Amino acid sequence: MKKLLVAALGTALAAGALIAHGNVATAAESPDISVTNTKAHLDQLQSIATSNGGNRYTGRPGYKASADYVKAKLDAAGYTTTLQSFSTSAGTSYNVIAEWPHGDANHVVMTGSHLDSVSAGPGINDNGSGSAGVLETALAYAASGQTPKNRLRFGFWGSEELGLLGSKYYVNNLPAAERDKIELYLNFDMIASPNPGYFVYDDNPAGDGARDDLVSYFTGKGVQTEFIDVQGRSDHAAFRSLGIPTAGTFSGAEDIKSSAQASKWGGTAGQAFDPCYHRSCDTISNLDLTSLDRQIDAIGYMIWTYAQKDYTGGPPPSGDNLLQNPGFESGTANWTGTTGVITSNTGRPARTGTWKAWLQGNGRSSTENIGQPVTLPASAAALSFWVRIDTSETTSSTVYDTLKVQVVNGSTTTTLATYSNVNKSTSYVQKTLDLSPYQGKTVTVKFVGQEDSSLQTSFVIDDVAVTAS
Repeated sequence: MKKLLVAALGTALAAGALIAHGNVATAAESPDISVTNTKAHLDQLQSIATSNGGNRYTGRPGYKASADYVKAKLDAAGYTTTLQSFSTSAGTSYNVIAEWPHGDANHVVMTGSHLDSVSAGPGINDNGSGSAGVLETALAYAASGQTPKNRLRFGFWGSEELGLLGSKYYVNNLPAAERDKIELYLNFDMIASPNPGYFVYDDNPAGDGARDDLVSYFTGKGVQTEFIDVQGRSDHAAFRSLGIPTAGTFSGAEDIKSSAQASKWGGTAGQAFDPCYHRSCDTISNLDLTSLDRQIDAIGYMIWTYAQKDYTGGPPPSGDNLLQNPGFESGTANWTGTTGVITSNTGRPARTGTWKAWLQGNGRSSTENIGQPVTLPASAAALSFWVRIDTSETTSSTVYDTLKVQVVNGSTTTTLATYSNVNKSTSYVQKTLDLSPYQGKTVTVKFVGQEDSSLQTSFVIDDVAVTAS
């Protein structure tokens, strides 16, 4: 990371907090990125530095060898890769750009990290850790058999330590039309500090949705986070300057861990998050593998999630989902019902993106609904959706507030399922209901929330689908 003094803007949400920003993961959604494989990449970067004067600094052999190592791994996995060279005051530097050749090229989700070290040492935490994590996640995605909706692109930047030169060079040399295709840039710079914190970038309102997804991912894993303002001090800055949504994580550099932070995260109060920051001791021994493991799983979660995000506002290109605007990212388009239910309000998390349907949560007698008409196939069909329920009701057995899932067929309304405050959950849970009785008909799928006179229950719905089964 380019030298900076980092200021935490504030504590984000504690594990299990009622209100969380972003996207709460479930275990099935969260790929387990191999920390063993990631550590093996770091061992290779250390070996490269050891064989090349003790560092991987721009313009020196250790940096080019690092870039060649990363490119070879991505080439072998099936990525389309480019070694982009550019001149600096320290000599020639290189960006490694890798693209997975599948998904809609008009909607690009990009993830990056800087690959160079300072001249004083091998830079294994700064930023071998981020580079190794991004590399292993890219390799894991290639091996997963996933078919992305969006185009995935990865950048390994040169000359960050000279002033973010590599990422600036890349962005400045992209045609405007290509810049406009980048929907999100995620940056990971120092993620295995030996006295770690868990910081989430909070310096770009356009990226608040992704920021909130990261916070809620960690919250769902029992890890508290703090917001941090990095602004122009890491490689997301060039993307941020163009209005591209950005987010990222950071485990701390030369700043001192407070007693409150040590109580929250463990480690040692009164010492730097990384005492070897920009020093020769930033070696393979200068890592916290627990932080590394947690952080790379977060990278995997974000890539898996945003690879499938619907940026079109319509059904997936395959046409499998018969609903329009199923993730609510186009607001109320194609949906009818109570005003204000479909929202990007951060008081409750979306599962993906920033929009969702938030029914109830009023703490008073009220009824709210949303619905969408859909023509079902002649074959069997199913309705699936993700729901998160939080409540201030203290009982674990008495139903006070309800969410009904209904099908309106002409003048007949049928309730397929009812959920309530008793079904509260701290993360999204997927539900699937049978629509076979309505095959070949045009019906309206409807969600109806009802609350009693006191104590709120929030029913938050996202990523709804009607598919042939």
